[in-house]
Amino acid sequence: MFIGHFAPAFAAGAVTQEAPKLGLLFVAAQLVDWAFFAFALVGIENLRLVPGITAMNPLDFYDYPITHSLVGTAAFAVGFGILVAMITRNAVAVVWAALVVASHWVLDWISHRPDLTIAGGEHKIGLGLWNYPLAAIAVELALVGLAVWWYLRRTKGPVGPIAILVTVMLACQAINWLGPEPKDVGAPFLLLGLFAFGVLTAIAFWVGRTRWHRNEIGLGVASPPL
Repeated sequence: MFIGHFAPAFAAGAVTQEAPKLGLLFVAAQLVDWAFFAFALVGIENLRLVPGITAMNPLDFYDYPITHSLVGTAAFAVGFGILVAMITRNAVAVVWAALVVASHWVLDWISHRPDLTIAGGEHKIGLGLWNYPLAAIAVELALVGLAVWWYLRRTKGPVGPIAILVTVMLACQAINWLGPEPKDVGAPFLLLGLFAFGVLTAIAFWVGRTRWHRNEIGLGVASPPL
């Protein structure tokens, strides 16, 4: 699961005008992966290459109890909710931001092999959708497609920025699926992942500034808030 993690961000932005704008929701959607890649860079959490470990990719996420346990993800959701509360002063925005953070663990539980935990420890869970490539591809594209469609239906604004965002998302996903397997998961690999998150998030902030919810009226629609 890569761009599929952004589906809840689009969905939350579609539900209500009180949700944070799309850029902030993109941060929420991949927050625990931002943290994991940063932690892996300094050795706090770890991954390794094990060719054939799943049909979709050779990455073994064998040590990430802080970011990818259910309790750890929930803590990130609460922390991000507090940050959004400080920025927006809006309880509805806080709830939706926290839910988008928490959605990351649920989608990973569906797609990963058993490598996730509830609160750390040896017992690991995961439904293993990555072992069924056609199903995994169909699920990810369907999630994103439906979420983007709903976001477009529920918001107003120019099509160009969101078309660019979706195009870049699909290009990144195509590289993820069809590109060569990584030879190493050291600093260059991790920094490239963070760069990809950053590019997508920057474009999402741009999109959020160009669109407003259909329930918003008045002069405020000319310059939507973050």
